Amino acid sequence: MAFFPECFAFMGSSASEVVQQSTTLDSELFRRYRSVAAENSMWLSLGGFHERGPAGKVYNTHVVLDDQGEIRASYRKIHLFDVDVPNGPVLMESSTTMPGDRLVVVDSPVGRLGLSICYDLRFPEVYSKLHFDLGAQILTVPSAFTKITGQAHWEILLRARAIETQSYVIAAAQAGAHNSKRESWGHSLIIDPWGEVIGRLEDGTRTGIAVASIDLNHIAEINAKMPIDLHRFRGRKALEEASMH
Repeated sequence: MAFFPECFAFMGSSASEVVQQSTTLDSELFRRYRSVAAENSMWLSLGGFHERGPAGKVYNTHVVLDDQGEIRASYRKIHLFDVDVPNGPVLMESSTTMPGDRLVVVDSPVGRLGLSICYDLRFPEVYSKLHFDLGAQILTVPSAFTKITGQAHWEILLRARAIETQSYVIAAAQAGAHNSKRESWGHSLIIDPWGEVIGRLEDGTRTGIAVASIDLNHIAEINAKMPIDLHRFRGRKALEEASMH
């Protein structure tokens, strides 16, 4: 299975350009990606597609294709990146993008995937629900982190999400300068349930592929030694009881 980053098909330089270039999941452009999956007999995680939405806006949509090119799942990004980055760009994703309204998991040959996109990473409750409530074994975080925020927080947050859920994390990332307004941090990572990095693209501006094997038994081994799912259940119950007093 191959995992692509956010904005894998197009990185616009303006809001109007993003909307203009958007299209639907049944368009000729998207059928070409489906053909890539089918022709190579490979599942694909397409980490952020500009799906045409209502009212002149788009959805930032993460799509999973199977090895026949069929759409198995799609997730529309919930948390939109509206920030003024210190010494960096002002980015208002909501000016072009509609938020999604549901979390998505899907079974794949490598395990049960929990789908997210980029800025979702800063909201740990997303990944807790994907893993503890919906059974995700692998958390996917396709991204286009800015250089400043990526340098400060990218690896720390990804490893934290893996550790606190005892899940694998696969984070394919855009890298380098896209245009005069935008540069992404890169450093794609694959992280195991103990928080160890098992796949990495070291150079933030390089195009490349990070490769790792997924061993779902490793999740069970770690959980047997530190059963945080059981402890989490007990803790939530105690908190609920405490709030009643």
